[in-house]
Amino acid sequence: MKLGSTAVVITSSSSSSFATLGFPKNYYNKPSWFGQLLKTNMFPHHFPILSSSSSSISTTTEDSNDAVAAAKPKQQHPWLIVGLGNPGKKYYSTRHNVCPFFVGFQMVDALADAEGISISGVSFKALLGKGFIGNVPVMLAKPQTFMNASGESVGAIASYYKIPLKQVLLIYDDLDLPFAKLRLLPKGGHGGHNGYLLLVALMKSVINHFKGSRDFPRLRIGIGRPPGKMDTANFVLRPFTKQEHEELDFMFQQGTEAVRILLLEGVNKSATFVNSTKSMEQLG
Repeated sequence: MKLGSTAVVITSSSSSSFATLGFPKNYYNKPSWFGQLLKTNMFPHHFPILSSSSSSISTTTEDSNDAVAAAKPKQQHPWLIVGLGNPGKKYYSTRHNVCPFFVGFQMVDALADAEGISISGVSFKALLGKGFIGNVPVMLAKPQTFMNASGESVGAIASYYKIPLKQVLLIYDDLDLPFAKLRLLPKGGHGGHNGYLLLVALMKSVINHFKGSRDFPRLRIGIGRPPGKMDTANFVLRPFTKQEHEELDFMFQQGTEAVRILLLEGVNKSATFVNSTKSMEQLG
């Protein structure tokens, strides 16, 4: 039976056990139906799972709590996949907005289309979409701040949803990679050299809002080096040619698959896939 909030069994061994439960010492000897029932020693037979031992009561309660805790599913934190880019239509088809530094926007859009995720929410200075890749919950984000303030948006989202940094994927462009070439890194530094100051500024912003941590994966998209003596700033904002768009579409398919493998099988298998993938030009 239950007395208060603790399950116990009362035997007829002594009236002192009554006193420990808050009953008057002489209650056991009263000619009540309850007292008479106790004297028949029926309770141990009717309630075999209960115990008069305080240590048994504690153990039973703890075991029950452990069973409830074990049955409760562990909360799964979502992945945060961020395409970094420059807000505004005039940037959308430039090199910066294909790669993710200014926009991994197009990469994130390709991923959203492939997985049926709508990026229609607005929060934390970003366009947001929520959904699943396989059975893994994901958030897709396109910060609407400019490059040197991207950390404000990314850091706020990760902090609010308590997303581990190892589950924050940043997508951005890389001058040192051949055009439409992908590279996946589990972590790294500022992600650029002093000749590409925009990228350095962006990565510093993100790292600063992650309290100095650099332990988050990055997917880089190659945009190649400017030809001849062309200024880097002019090169990254130059629109793509028709052939380049075709190569990018092919690369987006590879990038989408790389993200799926990352979430479902881990960074090592995803990196192997990325490093072994051939470009459209190599495939002929």
